[in-house]
Amino acid sequence: MACRTAFIIAISAALLAAPSAFTQGTGEPTGVWLTQAGDARVKVSKCGGGICGVVVGLKEPIDPATGKPQVDDKNPNLALKRRPMIGLPLFSGMSPSGPNKWSGQIYNADDGGTYASSVSVTGPDTLKVEGCVGALCGGESWTRVGR
Repeated sequence: MACRTAFIIAISAALLAAPSAFTQGTGEPTGVWLTQAGDARVKVSKCGGGICGVVVGLKEPIDPATGKPQVDDKNPNLALKRRPMIGLPLFSGMSPSGPNKWSGQIYNADDGGTYASSVSVTGPDTLKVEGCVGALCGGESWTRVGR
């Protein structure tokens, strides 16, 4: 019994001493990230027990057809079609799902769809963002451009 108690105490101490995913060197997802295509900058921040991602910049913030700021015109919800792209939330329900990894949903402003997603820190300045529709999955790498 004493060995079992000592083992449980040792494991508990190791878990408490381990840095969280938010503070590990390469595991830090917070900051500003440039999408793989270079068309948007997304600010990732702590949000409750997980992370949130919001569009903070666009390569082309003005719609050339209208001369006005870009809006979420691909959204199937008519009430949301006029919301500005700057400030648009992309992640929802992103909670830790493994070391340096979060899972939840991502909104794709290119088609107005929301998809199952995961976000993984794969290096100090690289974020892998994946989305799935059924068994079909795709992803891209984002580059950190600010903290």
